[in-house]
Amino acid sequence: MPPKRAKAPATTTEEEGRHTQALAPTRALARSIYDQLNAGEIPRMRLPLRTKQNIAFQMREGVWKLGRALGTRSARKLDGALMLLRTFYLVDFINEMARENKTSTLRELYYISEGWEESKFHSEDESNLLIEDLEVLCERLREDFRLHPEENGASVIGDLTLRERNRKGVVKKINCRNDVGDGGYALPFNVESEKIRLESTSAKFVLAIECGGMVDRLAENGFDEQHDALLVHLKGQPARSTRRFLKRLNTELHLPVVVFTDGDPWSFRIFASVAFGAIKTAHISQYLATPSAEFLGVTASDIENYDLPSDKLSEQDVRALEAELTDPRFQTADWRAEIELMLKNGRKAEQQSLAKYGLNYVTDTYLPEKLGEMGVL
Repeated sequence: MPPKRAKAPATTTEEEGRHTQALAPTRALARSIYDQLNAGEIPRMRLPLRTKQNIAFQMREGVWKLGRALGTRSARKLDGALMLLRTFYLVDFINEMARENKTSTLRELYYISEGWEESKFHSEDESNLLIEDLEVLCERLREDFRLHPEENGASVIGDLTLRERNRKGVVKKINCRNDVGDGGYALPFNVESEKIRLESTSAKFVLAIECGGMVDRLAENGFDEQHDALLVHLKGQPARSTRRFLKRLNTELHLPVVVFTDGDPWSFRIFASVAFGAIKTAHISQYLATPSAEFLGVTASDIENYDLPSDKLSEQDVRALEAELTDPRFQTADWRAEIELMLKNGRKAEQQSLAKYGLNYVTDTYLPEKLGEMGVL
């Protein structure tokens, strides 16, 4: 007797509609190439260029955006022909996953291409770039194509009630304070509305935090309850799902987003990726960037004003800060003043340096003072 086939997870009408809309452009692309071949033409396709020259920071919107320059991918040369072939192997794989109600990690896709003979990917970077090309061409997110990275996104602690549809299609109601463990609610790779519905919250703002130790300190001290906050652990440079979730909290629940990181140039860029997006994801800035997000600290002024333990800037730190002085995301007077002060003093500090004054100082003094100055509390 043949083994029983596993039952595919249930899907909602909304999810089916979303994936159908996402797949339609891939099929139109395949039809276009087929028609060119049928007419005896050398197949080609046009797509926006993702070069630095075609990416600009839009001051009015406060995000990175792709320009209008287009390039042509043609089968006239061998390299171009192989890229077109990879593209349509990928399109076929995406549609196969949709038919079978499956998903794939980016790493799995790379290994699946081993069966594509001459058109297999030579590195995971190559497959990731092709997926991004498809996002640009189809104006969709890779999550719509059922593709996702190995890691999931952030964790959330606070009074946020949501409904999540699990792999079996069962919708569960979860409160991110009462129904989770000490680590909070872990975001899945897909945080779109067909997977997660944001239901209600008593929170007045979101505090997005770089370091897990600081999230634990704030949760243990009851900061989220005392000040009606949602704590979101960014896990360093935030994943796309984390940035997308922050965007949804901001636009759908109208919650201000405040970013709390270490005081160094790399942490400043963590903030910038949340607020303004990144060059690499300029084609989907409208989904990931939260331009109204504000930076709380740790700043160079904090190191002075709170007399925080600090470390000497490395040569790499100095070069990064100097680069940020010409970065369009850091051109406000406040940002320039803080970067110049950090360069002048030659010092950087971690969030945990606030523990110099005791375990309660960050929640009893530092955050209330800073959030009060910002008008959040």
